[in-house]
Amino acid sequence: MYDQQFLNHLGRKVVVINLDPANEKLPYQCAVDISELVTLDDVMEGLKLGPNGGLIYCMEYLTTNLDWLESKLNEHRDCYFLFDCPGQVELYTHHSSIRSIFAQLTKWNFRLTAVHLVDSHYCADPAKFISVLCTSLSTMLHVELPHVNVLSKMDLIEQYGKLAFNLDFYTEVMDLSYLVEHLAFDPFFKKFHHLNKKLAEVIQDYSLVSFVPLNVQDKGSMMQVLRTVDKANGYCFGDLEERNLQAMMSAAVGADFQFNSTLGVQERYVESNKKTLEEEVMEL
Repeated sequence: MYDQQFLNHLGRKVVVINLDPANEKLPYQCAVDISELVTLDDVMEGLKLGPNGGLIYCMEYLTTNLDWLESKLNEHRDCYFLFDCPGQVELYTHHSSIRSIFAQLTKWNFRLTAVHLVDSHYCADPAKFISVLCTSLSTMLHVELPHVNVLSKMDLIEQYGKLAFNLDFYTEVMDLSYLVEHLAFDPFFKKFHHLNKKLAEVIQDYSLVSFVPLNVQDKGSMMQVLRTVDKANGYCFGDLEERNLQAMMSAAVGADFQFNSTLGVQERYVESNKKTLEEEVMEL
């Protein structure tokens, strides 16, 4: 796990908690593993459930055995906790188990931030990007935690197509009417124009969703995500590490300026020798 290695390198005492019962071969060292309590394979075999139903059962089972989780967490003091959660989207948009677990962790004085990773190449497909925005917004409203949305795998952002707009359009979720109009040029999506327009209006009415770009191989990119998370959960004002006043003020007022960071990512990972589709249309 890159973030575990990265944080250890920064001197943070990190422990990873695996809450995904489908994780059979963990690619990282974890301090607490839900498989000690319940596994997806056992549930599927014993209760004759499919993968989705089995995963939901596992999370519900955890909510009824939170004393087990509390005892495991109490074995680790003064640590920075990373919770690796299941990837099934329904758990964060509809079902209550994950929200209940997070709520209990908050009662145990954990200062949590939800970090939602989205593959950046979805930006190259306007329809998929609108879907991603809807999922992100729904998750933010349902989970009820400080939330950081991350566009991951930035080095692959144009692997499946060219961006219609500059990168900051996607990270800051700017006027989506331009994206909806861009969809109207596609014969398949033209008939869904009104639906896409209404979805875009809902997203912008809430004005909650934005993204931080990430490439795990880029130290600067990792630091930007870490700063954003530290601001969201208040870690930057804690006392687990020595911090100078300048660093704390930078976190408080956002002196690192997200725009400059996004501009740097644009220069590194989006082909600069090509015009965006927006610029090409303007020249027609």
